[in-house]
Amino acid sequence: MATQSTPFGVLKKYSDILIAVAIITIVIMMIIPLPTFLLDLLLSLNITFALIIVMVAIYNVEPLQFSIFPSLLLITTLFRLALNVSSTRLILIDGYAGEVIMAFGNFVVGGNAVVGFIVFVILIIIQFIVITKGAERVAEVAARFTLDAMPGKQMSIDADLNSGAISDSEARDRRKKIQREADFYGAMDGASKFVKGDAIAAIIIIIINIVGGFFIGMVQRNLDALHALQSYTLLTVGEGLVNQIPALLISTATGIVVTRAASDSNLGQDIASQIFNNPRVFFIAAGVLVLLSLVPGLPGIPFFVLGAISLAIGYNLHKSDQDKAQSEISQMEQQENEEVRKPENIVSLLQVDPMELEIGYSLIPLVDAGQGGDLLDRIVMIRRQCALEMGLIVPTIRIRDNIQLKPNSYMIKLKGIEIAKGELLLDHYLAMNSGNVMEEIKGIDTVEPAFGLPALWIQDGAREQAELAGYTVVDPVSVLATHLTEIIKAHAAEILGRQETQNLVESVKQNSPAVVDELVPNLVSIGDVQKVLAGLLRERISIRDMVTILETLADYATLTKDPEILGEYVRHALSRQISRQYVQNNILTCITIEPQLENTISASVQRTEHGSYVALEPAVMQNMINSLNSEIPKLTNLGYQPVVLTSPAVRLYFRKLTERAAPSLVVLSYAELESKAEVQALGMVRI
Repeated sequence: MATQSTPFGVLKKYSDILIAVAIITIVIMMIIPLPTFLLDLLLSLNITFALIIVMVAIYNVEPLQFSIFPSLLLITTLFRLALNVSSTRLILIDGYAGEVIMAFGNFVVGGNAVVGFIVFVILIIIQFIVITKGAERVAEVAARFTLDAMPGKQMSIDADLNSGAISDSEARDRRKKIQREADFYGAMDGASKFVKGDAIAAIIIIIINIVGGFFIGMVQRNLDALHALQSYTLLTVGEGLVNQIPALLISTATGIVVTRAASDSNLGQDIASQIFNNPRVFFIAAGVLVLLSLVPGLPGIPFFVLGAISLAIGYNLHKSDQDKAQSEISQMEQQENEEVRKPENIVSLLQVDPMELEIGYSLIPLVDAGQGGDLLDRIVMIRRQCALEMGLIVPTIRIRDNIQLKPNSYMIKLKGIEIAKGELLLDHYLAMNSGNVMEEIKGIDTVEPAFGLPALWIQDGAREQAELAGYTVVDPVSVLATHLTEIIKAHAAEILGRQETQNLVESVKQNSPAVVDELVPNLVSIGDVQKVLAGLLRERISIRDMVTILETLADYATLTKDPEILGEYVRHALSRQISRQYVQNNILTCITIEPQLENTISASVQRTEHGSYVALEPAVMQNMINSLNSEIPKLTNLGYQPVVLTSPAVRLYFRKLTERAAPSLVVLSYAELESKAEVQALGMVRI
């Protein structure tokens, strides 16, 4: 209530009535003659109002803050035309139009009508051809682009709303702003025509005033031709200048409004921040100006003074940038120190990356694309390969350099713990004996890290010779990629956690929701599914066929909750996949187990509520391991992978008994083979 009692409050309260009265008064001004003192007041008001509009345009941050400008442009143009009509009437009737017009005619023009006319014409040309024409074009293009961009902006708002990035009220506000922008630029496109018409009208009015005044002065006032031309031209030019200066200001404001780009500051701050941004610009300008000051025939002092000023500005900007950079560094250090002291930041130290690859500084070129390193691309391919071959989504592998490692060394970590390491020589190739070497070559003895095979590091020039001699030659990045791939496969069961299992189940649910809804969580938990999948991965069985795995679990989960037993049922369901993995040409070359040993193992199984285990006598256990170790070379010497074939009831327990002695041994059961597969037994494990 206190605000409304002030003059401004009253003005704001009745602003609609005042605007209506003002527009009607402007129209009446074109009909009713005005006294000279009132005309002086209105002309001064016109100049003041134009200055205010320019200041508002300069200090606006975005065009929509001055959304009334198109309507205001129409009102000011109409007001200026009304003043033109009123002043023209007084000039032609009385030969006098007030002190303001006389002052502009005498002071600005200097009493010379020809000079005043030329100045007036120049102002008209500047306003009409330069400012008005440019502002009109910018407004037209801005209106067109704004309308074309509306569908894309609407879709962006809908996308943010659907994703939950913004609320309903924020979406409504953004849609309203887009509509207001389109309306504003459309209105500015039309309103700019008012300024163009005003400039044309000013030219016509001055011609009419000069011709009409010359005729009236000679015919009605009996003035001689020179006196009449001098008097009426002076008044006409003074009147034109009084009205065209506000018109020029408002045209400038129009250009400022329609050319303002997106910014967080007003025009003055943007100019200061963007022009005075790079000190090099002023250093270069200072050098050019100083050189110009030394050129014979050119005024040296102005160029030298301006060069010195530019140099001073550049120096101050450079010093300010250094101070700002130092201040930012100090502030960042202070913030880091404060962050370290916060107790909640200790939680971040507890996070462990699933997989890490640490490299020595000599191996940094492997991950630097600028130096031709393609390790990052290789890792992407490794993750794709693991997904296709094993059905495992390998988490992001973090690569970092470690100055504590040897320059050519690397280390692979799983959940923060080292699980493998190796060394690479970037300017060498790794040559491995494939068994068909016809000629030995010289090199640096080493061990291939993935499979532990003896190898040599050879120079680049010896690569062709090694290949011709029968060696398998690979580059260093391939050695590292192969090692990393084998490590991932060997530890796939540890990489797969509950969250990764949940992600796999959710991906299946998108296409087969009935399977997931029946199984989880009604029959088994995500933890049980994870244990089954981990058991398969531990023996390098692909879990890519998740639908079959989950359907099998749904079939047998009502019979048992033991993940190991459920894993055996899943292996039976994946018999075709397992057979294709180990059977070649429909023949499985393997080792079998004598029936007596199978009966002994089966009788030694102890089942508890926490699972089952085998309680085998130590002597029997040792005899079995010795027999297995003597039979495995029968396969490896012939180039076959060691495979032991057992009955379905014994496979799981035989695998448990031998996994420490022969971790890479493949143990299959008859139920995991296709019916058309033939068994070729080269040996038998006995006790």
